[in-house]
Amino acid sequence: MMYDQTRAQQPAGQNRTPSERRTPGPEPLLPSSERDKVLQRLRHALNTFADTPRDALEEAESAYDEATAQLVTALAARRDLLRAAWADQDPESPSESDSEDFRNALRQYREITQRLLQL
Repeated sequence: MMYDQTRAQQPAGQNRTPSERRTPGPEPLLPSSERDKVLQRLRHALNTFADTPRDALEEAESAYDEATAQLVTALAARRDLLRAAWADQDPESPSESDSEDFRNALRQYREITQRLLQL
């Protein structure tokens, strides 16, 4: 094992794992608790398929329906927040801060739309 001089010179508590050094990705569309519930139902469907295939398929379909409904609701809420940030601004003579609000909203619309297209 080689001596890592850079790491040795870091103050205590600053030794980070590679996963901690990564830049954070975009905010998840659904809260982790909701994703976990749907994934748990889907795993249950997969695990019970051999014994009750039709029930397993119905449960998988229900989990799918729940996930899509939650996604639609989350996307609508995100759209409402974005719109609220810029909709009341004067489009004819935006101030510097208005222009920045517009730019930020446009960036967020672009990011979320690109994520949707990658699904």
